[in-house]
Amino acid sequence: MSEQELELEEVITLVDEDGREQDFEVIDIIHLDGSKYAVLLPVPEVDAGAADDEEGEAIILRFETDEEGNEILVDIEDDEEWEKVADYWEEMIENEDS
Repeated sequence: MSEQELELEEVITLVDEDGREQDFEVIDIIHLDGSKYAVLLPVPEVDAGAADDEEGEAIILRFETDEEGNEILVDIEDDEEWEKVADYWEEMIENEDS
């Protein structure tokens, strides 16, 4: 899944460790310290019990390359790395708003 294939506002489906599928919208792609990250926002499920204004929390995943050379998205397990990327993304958003 290369950056050219993964475009902003595209919806992708991820499978969690329990096998449940969840759709996410790609809202940003960040390049920081030699790594590339995708900022994803959960797509609200169409559900009679869900509030229309309820927005999920954005998640950040890192691009890595698998054994076959394909780009994949993986969880950021290092808290310090996650904080650095999240802070960088928040600064980008604040600068866009000003």
